[in-house]
Amino acid sequence: MASGGGPAIHRSVSRPAPTSPLQIADYRRFWLARFCAVLATTGTVVIIGYQLYDIARADYGMSIPQASFQLGLLGFAQFLPVFLLTPVAGVLADRIDRRKVASTAALLDMCVALGLGLITALQIRNLPVLYLFAVLHGTVRVFISPAMSAIAPNIVPTNLIPRAIAFNSIAMQAGTIIGPVAYGFMFAADHALPYWSSAFFTLVGAITIRSIRHMPPPTAHATRPHPFRQIADGFRFVWNERFLLGCITLDLFAVLLGGATALLPVFARDILQVGPEGLGQMRAAGAAGAAIVALTLSFRPLQSNVGVKMLAAVVFYGAMTIGFGLSRQFLLSLLFLALLGAADMISVFIRSSLIQLRTPDDKRGRVSAISGLAISASNELGEFQSGFAAALLGATGAVVFGGGAAICITLAWAWLFPEIRRARTFEPKWEQET
Repeated sequence: MASGGGPAIHRSVSRPAPTSPLQIADYRRFWLARFCAVLATTGTVVIIGYQLYDIARADYGMSIPQASFQLGLLGFAQFLPVFLLTPVAGVLADRIDRRKVASTAALLDMCVALGLGLITALQIRNLPVLYLFAVLHGTVRVFISPAMSAIAPNIVPTNLIPRAIAFNSIAMQAGTIIGPVAYGFMFAADHALPYWSSAFFTLVGAITIRSIRHMPPPTAHATRPHPFRQIADGFRFVWNERFLLGCITLDLFAVLLGGATALLPVFARDILQVGPEGLGQMRAAGAAGAAIVALTLSFRPLQSNVGVKMLAAVVFYGAMTIGFGLSRQFLLSLLFLALLGAADMISVFIRSSLIQLRTPDDKRGRVSAISGLAISASNELGEFQSGFAAALLGATGAVVFGGGAAICITLAWAWLFPEIRRARTFEPKWEQET
């Protein structure tokens, strides 16, 4: 107790450490921004694909294989800017305030969405114009992903990063569920409406990401070296981390060969005959399965035998892809897609946790960019591969072949990268070495 006129004694009461990322205000802002970005992006990609396939069939008189090949070309067109600019985007995410990089790219994406809405409202049904806007959309997306991926570890404690990654996945899957379904119905009602919606959500995302308050500035040694040297350092780090290299390349080749997403417009329009509304539901089914797993992992993250579990998940992913390709019942197809998404979520969770926990902060932007490049290569180049395979084997043959190839790739990687089989935990080795 203080006496008479003596100085008052101030006791500082420390706040209890957060036990969940959602208790952190900046993380809630980040989560909302991620949700808006994913919702707008997935919805836009679905509609561009369906619109392009429909125009190829209806206006250009292409056969199903020919129009399927156009979907493959669309994937390749979106991959080119990813391949060329991803290393640059990673360096920017390590040298410049990540909030500025992500929000500026989101504002540019809003402009792309407005342009797509305008040409659709004016009924400019032209394949070259759609390809052009798809390239522009792919270009701005390159700069959003590495910056966003590297922000979360800066605003949550290290011990909460696996849970934060699971919550990140919930945001991603929620956007992936709502976006395609809502945009499919919007497109059926008014073809330009999905693009106006994308412009709105990208604007909300840009504003929200800039509202994050507590972000450490880029470290001094992250801004000192030449950018090309930084790019090389990022690739060298991944190459030397055998576990990271195995995980990233496994996802690259398994999804590159086993992805069925590019051919969903073919199944929706001509095989299952469920139209754009059905296409939205098919895109959402995989996300729904992934969201259920992500919600489970946010409360009970994987902690043991992570390598074997990832390998098993990719094998199951390939098996469900085969099941979807052979199905001719819409509800059964939705079930296969949901299970496929659930398996993919386990692989994504393990790979993302490893990248964030085994990478020092000054390299997180570049390593996230390399991982993003592999993901984009598997997705966009996978779409090209699927379109090419569909032109040769038909849509069903291409999907079944891809699922079988994903299983074979997984078995090969289990032998080539024994580090994956032997991995038990997400132990951040780099922290112990510094």
